[in-house]
Amino acid sequence: MSHPHPVAALVRLLDGFSEWTGRLVSWLTLLMVVATFVVVVMRYVFEEGNIALQESVIYMHSFVFLLGAAYTLKHDGHVRVDILYRPRGEKGKAWINLFGTLFLLLPVCGFLFWVSWEYVATSWTLREGSQEAGGIAYRYILKSALLAMPAMMVLQGIAELLRNLLVITGKGHLPSAEEEHAL
Repeated sequence: MSHPHPVAALVRLLDGFSEWTGRLVSWLTLLMVVATFVVVVMRYVFEEGNIALQESVIYMHSFVFLLGAAYTLKHDGHVRVDILYRPRGEKGKAWINLFGTLFLLLPVCGFLFWVSWEYVATSWTLREGSQEAGGIAYRYILKSALLAMPAMMVLQGIAELLRNLLVITGKGHLPSAEEEHAL
């Protein structure tokens, strides 16, 4: 029985983390629908409001987009300039992915993390809560997603970088659409 290349094993581990977190966070979309339905029924049927429940929809929406970004990257769901990418062979695509990861994804994620750090740290120091009476008292947790997103994107970016290096060196291949959705 042959053992997988150690780099391929690391790629699978990082992919697995993005897959797991993406699937976990995706459940928030269902909870958002339920919470929104409850808010509407409470307001228009019972003439009652619940600020914390309304804010929870904003929190869930933020978490889906911020914490689901690495999952989207793993599944190649982000915007790409196909006019350059599509006609290339596997190694050409790997080179484009490699340069995009090195010179766009990783620097942007580093910048986002850097500019968000003080903003999030201040929120944690203050244990910032909602500005509304009866709102969610944990706004600092919501703001922490501003650091989690670029960190998770860097991890998935490393997986993409390594996967593309394996393709360029002939030790791997880019996943097909069927392989992408097989998990």
